[in-house]
Amino acid sequence: MRGLKAELLRIVMGLMLVPGGILCLGSETAETETVPPPPAVVAHFHLNGVLTESPVVDPFGFTTGQVMSLTSLVDRLEQASNDDEVKAVVLTFDGMSFGFGQLEEVRAAIQRVQDAGKKVYVHAEGMRTFSYALLCAGGDLSVAPESALWLTGIYGESLYVKDLLSKIGILGDFMHMGAYKSAAEMLTRTEPSDPAKENVNWLLDGYYDALVAMIAESRSKTPDQVRDLIDGGPYLADEALEKGLIDAIETRDEFLARLRKDIEGPVAVDNRYGRKKGPQINLASPLALFSILGEMFKTPERSQKDAVAVVYVEGAILPGHSQPSPFGQTGGAYSGDIRKALETAAKDSAVKAVVLRVDSPGGSAEASEVILNATRQVRSRKPLIVSMGDIAGSGGYYVSCGADTIFADTATITASIGVVGGKLVTAEMWNKLGVNWVGYQRGANADILSSERPFDDAQRRLLERYMQDVYDVFKAHVAKGRDGKLTKDLDEIAGGRVFTGKQALELGLVDHLGGLHDAIEYAAAQVSLDDYEVRVIPEPQDFITMLMGQSSGESERPTDISVGGPAGLLTGHPALASLFDILRQTEPLRARALYQALQRVELIRDEGVVMMMPFDMVLR
Repeated sequence: MRGLKAELLRIVMGLMLVPGGILCLGSETAETETVPPPPAVVAHFHLNGVLTESPVVDPFGFTTGQVMSLTSLVDRLEQASNDDEVKAVVLTFDGMSFGFGQLEEVRAAIQRVQDAGKKVYVHAEGMRTFSYALLCAGGDLSVAPESALWLTGIYGESLYVKDLLSKIGILGDFMHMGAYKSAAEMLTRTEPSDPAKENVNWLLDGYYDALVAMIAESRSKTPDQVRDLIDGGPYLADEALEKGLIDAIETRDEFLARLRKDIEGPVAVDNRYGRKKGPQINLASPLALFSILGEMFKTPERSQKDAVAVVYVEGAILPGHSQPSPFGQTGGAYSGDIRKALETAAKDSAVKAVVLRVDSPGGSAEASEVILNATRQVRSRKPLIVSMGDIAGSGGYYVSCGADTIFADTATITASIGVVGGKLVTAEMWNKLGVNWVGYQRGANADILSSERPFDDAQRRLLERYMQDVYDVFKAHVAKGRDGKLTKDLDEIAGGRVFTGKQALELGLVDHLGGLHDAIEYAAAQVSLDDYEVRVIPEPQDFITMLMGQSSGESERPTDISVGGPAGLLTGHPALASLFDILRQTEPLRARALYQALQRVELIRDEGVVMMMPFDMVLR
């Protein structure tokens, strides 16, 4: 009888359940609670700065973004591979310096993450041979539009200073055991001995074969196919995709949107995965005062008043992110910093319009493309107005041409729609100094940017082809951005020609003559703002504030990513920084021209092809 009652109760309870999860009890209803699944954790690792061998003792995070230890990076990747909450890993890259052995160790750590069943996504803005060998280890490799893949092989140089030592009266006197023990030859010879040359060549053979094997394994190609691809490099993104060297071409926003779609459901990005969050302040430390001051002068909550945001593009346009230091923030307009600032402005609901203030002679083509794409994301959500300062030429015009409206001063120097490429050949200088360089290479064009000799005919053709591609992209952006506004055929305006703001207005390259104030007022009028504030993004900070933000590990950095919602050098050397401080006080115009000239030298050395103004002009 007891069993029959239990069965009847089970049937009745079953009848009381209706579709939709509603349990009917008399006249009352109750909805069964659905506990939302926890968000999928995406571990983000931003690879930049210098990869050191020894662990870095840095409780306040002073070296974040500048120095990272190999052990720390590998351990954190290992942690991600074993963490059940981590569903995927994202690697972003910003010019990390590393050795060949370190490359292999990091690749192995990346592979272990994938062996644990977790996908590794990689997004970059441009790569060279070694960085490509590292990043292609990820299962999904995408690059920003118009990025360059300088897959050209290995180029090395060995230094011999016997003649230099002789000129200053020094003689090297060394002995060695073993024919191949050639460490002292740089001091005793002007070129390698036969055994030393043999030594270097077989070493490079090993490096090159290993490098080829890495790429072949990661990209499912044969070693011969990889060697052919290396000899045919460099490549722009479209050709790299066509040849199967990358998986996608997409802006940062498109990459994040795809990541969010792939993972499905709620996503939580941990930009400091595996790092200890928040410093432990030691009051016995002399740095404790900084921590106390940081709390005392903590930035108040940002106003939610309607605002027009101003984002600056000032100085040479450079790839990556700036590195603040006690000597002052490194000068230049870094694409990563500006992209992040524009992203912040686009997402901030209090910001109703954005003014991009451009005062730049141009610079890196890749960095200019990153900034231009960021302006498009802003423009898709709110008005974007450009205000040109003293100069907005070449790359400075490149980042401006997609705006809704462009303001320029009458005397602004702008346009210079063109591309310059090449290198400084310093062989004769070294000869005069008595220094001899002997080059070794693997890959037909590994030495294409070497300063030892001019381009040969084949390299000249390759570089010209590459420059033509960049130039065509530049013109296409201008044609699209200024569609229906140009008063002459674009080819009559381009070709590197430079115009004043007034001339640019007549040609349709800009829309209005006026300064920053005019541009801000115009931007406010576009969204019918009468009572508003002007907000600079990112908010200017003194070094102590920056130091405290870095030390806490909690302040937002330009390298951070988010997928929670719609995606909307020489000049940095401490001694030169001090020199520029003096020059700025006595000869500010000349100091600026000198600074930009040095940045240009660095860009040409690093990238080969740049978008810079044809001259630096000091107007008095």
